[in-house]
Amino acid sequence: MHACRNFLPDGRWHFQHGPIDLVIQAEGERSAVAAAHERAWQRFEGLLQELVNELPGLRAPVGEATSLQGVVAQRMWQACHPYRKGFITPMAAVAGAVAQEILACFAQDGIARAWVNNGGDIALHLAPGQSASVGVYADIARLDAAQLRHGLLLDGQLRIDSTMPVRGVATSGWRGRSQSLGIADSVTVLARTAAEADAAATVVANAVNVLDERITRMPAWLVRDDSDLGAIPVTVDVPPLPRAQVLRALHQGLEKAQELQSRGLIWCALLVCQGEFAATRMPEAALAGLPARTEGPAGAAGAVSAVHEEVGSVFA
Repeated sequence: MHACRNFLPDGRWHFQHGPIDLVIQAEGERSAVAAAHERAWQRFEGLLQELVNELPGLRAPVGEATSLQGVVAQRMWQACHPYRKGFITPMAAVAGAVAQEILACFAQDGIARAWVNNGGDIALHLAPGQSASVGVYADIARLDAAQLRHGLLLDGQLRIDSTMPVRGVATSGWRGRSQSLGIADSVTVLARTAAEADAAATVVANAVNVLDERITRMPAWLVRDDSDLGAIPVTVDVPPLPRAQVLRALHQGLEKAQELQSRGLIWCALLVCQGEFAATRMPEAALAGLPARTEGPAGAAGAVSAVHEEVGSVFA
């Protein structure tokens, strides 16, 4: 298995190696962008093996200290460390940490803005005065072949300005490639870094939950044999639930997101479950292009939607 890269027709690059699947775009001076792409490729080629070398430690629960050596492995552990009182492993931040490592090759003079999208977990570089829009898509269940052929029918956009303390966007939930303890269709988090956003999205999505015998859960290792969650039951199917239950689940997730926001661990979060939406407090400037806001559980301002990691995100 070898790393491969392809230049896409729209000017983006696709890097792939095993489970790591990146889409990269950069804008700025041509020579600076070309040199950054080459540095990114050189860094990418050995990255998977670095992680594989420390896989036992990366799959172990986060404790007070770590013996992990690699810079990406340590970043994963640091992003998850604030949540060590619950069960979490550094793998909760792997996609964001990898995106962040490759993005570092672009964070320099001559490059106005760049993004690295690792399956929907996104690291951003924005030079002063630059901004980015991330397309939001509420629920992967409504994705159909027509949208894949002709373009996603987005619910709106989130605008991220260079002055905002946000350089990472990540999404988790029971759908797509995530393994989750909760029932959220998607929870999208904006944070200082992609690794921090990734870990926090996992934690908040786990909190969007209710007990109901109709919800199907299975030991994580039966769903995916390489899962770091072992025998912990993860959600594999959620039938339509009464609205009161959905709102209760969202309320629990929103409380967790608000706690993380108050601790300075995230900038904001968007939560989606069976057509109901909730969001933590965020500046109106970040909601450019989103539909009208609604009231979520416990009176929280709800914003229609979230970027789902399996669909990915649109950067403009």
